[in-house]
Amino acid sequence: MFHLQRSKSITQSPIFRFKFPNFPATQSRLLNTLSSLFSRCKSRQQLEQIHARFVLHGFHQNPTLSCKLIDCYANFGLLNVSHHVFNSIIDPNSTLYNAILRNLTRFGEYERTLLVYREMVAKSMHPDEQTYPFVLQSCCCLSNVEFGKNIHGCLIKLGVDSYDTVVTVLAEMYGKCIDFENAHQLFDKMSVKDLDCWSSLISEAPQNGNGDEISLLLGRMKSEPLVTDSLTFINLLRSISGLSSIQLAKIVHCIAIVSNLCGDLLVDTAVLSLYSKLGSLVDARKLFEKMPEKDRVVWNIMIAAYAREGRPMECLELFESMARSGIRADLFTALPVISSISQLKCADWGKQTHANILRNGSDSQVSVHNSLIDMYCECNSLESACKIFNSVTNKTVISWSAMIKGNVKHGYPLIALSLFFMMKSDGIQADFITVINIMPAFVDIGALENVKYLHGYSLKLALTSLPSLNTALLITYAKCGCIEMAQRLFEEERVNDKDLIMWNSMISAHANHGDWSQCFKLYNQMKCSNSNPDQVTFLGLLTACVNSGLVEKGKEFFKEMIESYSCQPSQEHYACMVNLLGRAGLINEAGELVRNMPIKPDARVWGPLLSACKLHPGSKLAEFAAEKLIDMEPKNAGNYILLSNIYAAAGKWDGVAKMRSFLRDKGLKKTPGCSWLEINGRVAEFRVADRTHPRAEDIYAILGNLELDIKEAKEMSPEKLGTLL
Repeated sequence: MFHLQRSKSITQSPIFRFKFPNFPATQSRLLNTLSSLFSRCKSRQQLEQIHARFVLHGFHQNPTLSCKLIDCYANFGLLNVSHHVFNSIIDPNSTLYNAILRNLTRFGEYERTLLVYREMVAKSMHPDEQTYPFVLQSCCCLSNVEFGKNIHGCLIKLGVDSYDTVVTVLAEMYGKCIDFENAHQLFDKMSVKDLDCWSSLISEAPQNGNGDEISLLLGRMKSEPLVTDSLTFINLLRSISGLSSIQLAKIVHCIAIVSNLCGDLLVDTAVLSLYSKLGSLVDARKLFEKMPEKDRVVWNIMIAAYAREGRPMECLELFESMARSGIRADLFTALPVISSISQLKCADWGKQTHANILRNGSDSQVSVHNSLIDMYCECNSLESACKIFNSVTNKTVISWSAMIKGNVKHGYPLIALSLFFMMKSDGIQADFITVINIMPAFVDIGALENVKYLHGYSLKLALTSLPSLNTALLITYAKCGCIEMAQRLFEEERVNDKDLIMWNSMISAHANHGDWSQCFKLYNQMKCSNSNPDQVTFLGLLTACVNSGLVEKGKEFFKEMIESYSCQPSQEHYACMVNLLGRAGLINEAGELVRNMPIKPDARVWGPLLSACKLHPGSKLAEFAAEKLIDMEPKNAGNYILLSNIYAAAGKWDGVAKMRSFLRDKGLKKTPGCSWLEINGRVAEFRVADRTHPRAEDIYAILGNLELDIKEAKEMSPEKLGTLL
């Protein structure tokens, strides 16, 4: 603990080496002259010179001059010198004690403040009403509520507990020290409460578990006389901003209106910002329209709010209005506008905005370039995105990630992989977003070995602690055919850490691999956990039923989805049910399901129905489904070919000729299928009737042998086939 030792003689101080006799009172004019020098003192050196004159003329024990000297040294940041001046006074009075107490608290010396206060009280002296708040503040900062209560008792005895400055600090101390009831009682005693008082009490309420009190306090504010200004009101807004309550925001806005603060640009901007952060765009827009003055910050807040809430058209309309009003856009305008254009996927808007950004000089930051790259990728203008990417000299991981994502999206997985390895060679470390963006590229080319490499790379960078990355790895392993590794990743996660996306991913993975029993097992485990199934869950389950031919089970899941979990089936769910019923030969039931759909069926539903008609030719539904499908996808050659095959299976050769002529007249060709196969880390691509592979002859020879084996197996009796197996 800090201990005070007061000098009994001035010669004990290292600064004052000589003891000077006291000068007579006739030197009062000199005293006044020296005192006036404090206001002109601009440096520490000047102050030390003035101090030396005091000592020389024997004024070093003058309480008034010493008090000013203490404050001046403290103002220059020399608290220790101020304290030394105080200690040099043989018999300090209350004025000197008040001065040192104030300065000790200002510099955060709370323990020393309380020690000096104890010494002062021991000499039967007490701080004045202007200094007591500093002592109480020290108790508050040290959370020493017991000592604070003792001081409170002294205040009552001295009759200074009714001063507003004292009551405010007492309320703050009790509030921070979890004595909210006492704080309320003190607060109620105040005659006129300014916004600082209200803000202090409101900000303490949620910290002490009194969230409900805030509404009551704000309600009282409207009926109390307030001493207001814009800065203290903004502090009040800050105290409630973290509570995420639109009702409290509206109450505070009402207080601003009652206090005649509306119309002040600072206040209006702060209220607008609060509304936008809380997502109350209606209230924000009303205030925005009524504001008499709108600077760039106000426009940016409103534009960003619309972009953040997923309303891109309103964002762009406001951006146009901002330009018409003559206010130039800046960096904080550009980013939300670019984001809105990405949502709309409008290339024309993107080019206009890009030109506006260049004209205003808002493209100096790499964050704008990154947003433009992402925007052009979303607007199907990969070439423009590449130009911007190549022009950026200080590329960040976000720049690379945006370009990788764009190439993956547009079907260029090899370019995306090339960019990823170029990024690494440039010394830029990938983050979890980059890793997630590159994974679909590995899936597209079936590069399982590269997935394993990426998994190891993620482990090295400690990225696998993120659930989103683990889920992405799980999906990637499953899609690349390594269901065992996907299952291992799933089992490594604790049950409580498995979110809905991970459960759905694993169920879908087993469904696509034809393991329906594991799907149903996972579904039962999921229901026992904290996750409730959603539409994606049931899509995976229905897919498993389609692949395994479990018609009744599929009907059961379809019914459970609607009745037990209130999930409305989408086009994909109906497509699964049509596919399931069609494969089982229940063509009429499938057609009835389509006719009774509450939503208009699209190509995803008519396609499986037409395919089912191929498996069971002769149905009248075939032509009806084909007609619907061709209307929706007139340039899809696969639909014409499928209908032609149905006609051929039914022996309707006129229909076959008709479909072939359609294809020929419209110049349509079916896109050939493509498969990827990875062997020893190398990926080979195969298309229909493809002979470009170096070992194509060997491959087709093996395929020929397999065809012969299949034919022989078909000709064998079941008993003979069983003995061979």
